[in-house]
Amino acid sequence: MTFLTVAVQSTRSLWRFGQTVLGVIFRHPIPGTSIIPILPDGRIVLIRRRDNGRWALPGGMVDWGEDIPNAVQRELMEETGLELVKIRRLVGVYSAPDRDPRIHSICVLVEAEVKGEMEVQDTLEVMDIQAFPINSLPGEPMSHDHSQQLQDYLRGLTILA
Repeated sequence: MTFLTVAVQSTRSLWRFGQTVLGVIFRHPIPGTSIIPILPDGRIVLIRRRDNGRWALPGGMVDWGEDIPNAVQRELMEETGLELVKIRRLVGVYSAPDRDPRIHSICVLVEAEVKGEMEVQDTLEVMDIQAFPINSLPGEPMSHDHSQQLQDYLRGLTILA
């Protein structure tokens, strides 16, 4: 890992910490996104988070001045190395105050068609990436409320929760 990569990742982590502090100070939820990345062969891509070791959907906070589609594209590339082909549909909006153990965030969940080679880009956040057939998704608890998000998607639901 180069010095520049470490510096960029450190700056990104500092920015995310700053966003969290601002959210606490101003007592407003922070917008974020989760992505259900679908490869051309139909497999779903999941990441294993470094902070808790659990499988999760890729995603993250929406940066200042950024819209949801651009946040989806950026987070997908940052965490998986995959390229967004198109957002297929809105699966849901999740706003329960306890859905993220770190902060109160409002998460916009989308299904996305993706392409490319899976490769961990952000080694500070992601320790592994795998693609799973729909009938072989991990049975262990997932990070945050991602088990519920994935179940809502698999049921074909559009959720406002």
